[in-house]
Parts: sequence; structure tokens; C-alpha cells
Amino acid sequence: MLQLPKVIGHRGAAAYAPENTLDSFREARRRGATWVEIDVKLTSDSVPILMHDASLKRTTGVDRLVAETRAVDLPKSVPTFEAAIACFQELGVGCNVEIKPCEGRAAETARITVETLRRCWPKQLPAPLLSSFVDVSLATALAAAPEFDRAILLGEIGDDWLSRTQAVKARGVNTNGKKLTAPRAVEVRKAGYALSVYTINEGDVAQALVGMGVDCVITDAPDVILKALA
Repeated sequence: MLQLPKVIGHRGAAAYAPENTLDSFREARRRGATWVEIDVKLTSDSVPILMHDASLKRTTGVDRLVAETRAVDLPKSVPTFEAAIACFQELGVGCNVEIKPCEGRAAETARITVETLRRCWPKQLPAPLLSSFVDVSLATALAAAPEFDRAILLGEIGDDWLSRTQAVKARGVNTNGKKLTAPRAVEVRKAGYALSVYTINEGDVAQALVGMGVDCVITDAPDVILKALA
């Protein structure tokens, strides 16, 4: 089975520092996280950067779509994927790389993400895990770079979860922890998949989920969850 840490910092340590920034990754490491989770999108000139939303507005205040912005015009707080990888090397942290494509760029985003990983990922770090809500992105990643493990992202685990997971040869399922039921958790684990949940910031909730069989908790507050699960 896919081996993951008990706790992964969501977009770094988003409870304490701006999400998907180098400062957030450093804060996550200071608070005990050994892995972080990030979102990778493409700029208009196809440079992979770290950004969750289609627009820059919520996190930077700049009211512009990522897909319409060149890398050179990004706010300084938005790192490129390559800069983030260099930071992970400095910190010694692993990464769950979520492929988060802008509309119509599912395959392109996956291809460029895995090309960047092949070129830049430090050999001394644990191999990255690729995840996505977009099946086309995971299928493209599988075809382009089968050596990288994949996890399918599901807002809720429905009856089609197994067929979708098998179609992209994923080794893990990442799902909304607030919607996970005990029967589904048992089903996923019995089928041999690693089970991760997002975004859990309460220690007692994390304890209950781990009791249900969850392998990994993705959280904005890694120190809180690490303490709860110690």
C-alpha cells in the first residue's frame, strides 16, 4: 500500500501563513509537518505556478484570471512550481502535488507538472504523490509519467469510486473528511488503497477519522493535528 505520513500540511500551513507560498511551507515545517500539499496551475504562457483558484483575487488581491496572466506579471508572493520544489529541497519535505487545471487545460497541466517533476524533483526527497479531482489529468499523468504514484480526489466517495480509481491506476483516495462515512472508509482500505482526508483542523475529528481507518490527515494546522495524533 502507498505509504504516506499521518499528517500533511494543506497548502503549507494555511492556518498560519498565506496558502501556497514559500512562507507557508516554511511555517508548516516549523510546526512539524514532513509533507505539504500544493495546487499547480498554468499561466497564460504555460508556466506551472502554485495557485488554487482560477483567479488571483482571493489570495493576492489582483483581479485577474491565472489563465490570462503571464508568469512575469504574477504578484511576487505567487511561486513557480520550480521555486516551490527548490524550497522543498531546502526544507527536506515531501509533497502531495494536486494538479488543479484551469478550464480546458486538464491534459496540458498534467503533462507540464510531471515534466517539471522529472526535471527538478530532488532525489533525496520521498517521491511526490500526484492527485486531482480531474480524471483526465490523472490519466494524462499516468500515460506521461507512470513512475509517480497517483491519488484520486473525491469530494465524496460515491458508488463509482472504485471504477474511477482503477481507471487511472491510483494507489490512494483523497476525500473530504467531513463527508467520509465509516462504511466507505472500510471499503477503501479493504480494497488496498491509502485513504487521506482534507481539510481537518480539529484534533478530536482527526482522532475519530484515524479510528475509522484513515491513513493521512491533510490540515491547515499541522501542529494541532500532530499533537492530537501523538
